[in-house]
Amino acid sequence: MGGTVSAAERHAGIIGLGLVGAALAERLVESGYRVTGYDVREEQRGVLLRLGGEPLANNAEVARGASRLILSLPTSEIVARVLDEIERELAPGAIVIDTTTGAPHDSAACAARLEGLGVDYVDATIGGSSRQVRTGDAIFICGGKEEAFRRCADLLAACSRTVFHVGPPARGAAMKLVLNLVLGLNRAALAEGLEFARACGIDPSLALEVLKAGPAYSRAMDTKGQRMLSGDFEPEARLSQHLKDVRLILAEGERVGARLPFSEVHLRLLEEAEAAGLGHADNSAIIKLFQKAFCR
Repeated sequence: MGGTVSAAERHAGIIGLGLVGAALAERLVESGYRVTGYDVREEQRGVLLRLGGEPLANNAEVARGASRLILSLPTSEIVARVLDEIERELAPGAIVIDTTTGAPHDSAACAARLEGLGVDYVDATIGGSSRQVRTGDAIFICGGKEEAFRRCADLLAACSRTVFHVGPPARGAAMKLVLNLVLGLNRAALAEGLEFARACGIDPSLALEVLKAGPAYSRAMDTKGQRMLSGDFEPEARLSQHLKDVRLILAEGERVGARLPFSEVHLRLLEEAEAAGLGHADNSAIIKLFQKAFCR
């Protein structure tokens, strides 16, 4: 994807070192990049240090020293607050690579704001869990100017084997919502199907094997099927984060006039799961809503 990168350019700053941010840092360190970063949680700064990166004292320090800055934050609102903190530290010609799943209009606003500072913006949204980021199996879906995309191509290639440039700023954020709509419904359908099989007297493990071999197959079966069966809900991607995404999907659908009835049902299921205390669990925990013992 990218051209030759000088030793001086083999540096990236990361703001936000949660599940995904730490996985990105790990990929970049393993690829020979110098990685500086910051997270509000001290334990996550410790994770970066153990990975071989350099934790700094605050967001501004990270931005001051990085011509290419990755944001890995929970919401667009937090991105806006971070930009308030760092915009004076961003040098003209810098690139902000925003991996946050947010509303497309918020990504467009970030791009316009940074353009006024002479800074490029790429909404480099990620399709996949933190585990898939760590193994290079997640995909990047990017919006931004062609030149800006080209200038961060080496970083993206270090983190993923599959990278798409889908258009101008905010288009990556929009495509991520499309991806999450389909992916989340695949997970919910798998959970319902496995528990339907159990109710019919079929071993759910056998049901999963049949589903993976036939026309109903989806990659959600590979990444979440066994976790649903074993009850291993240690988070790779939290259920509450996907609830946030479904709310974004429905808001964007209303804005563009798209009919999304399945997502409306999905929203109610995820809200029920969060109310039941499953928000911090892996998103595969949605299967618990379909289990009789849980629902009694």
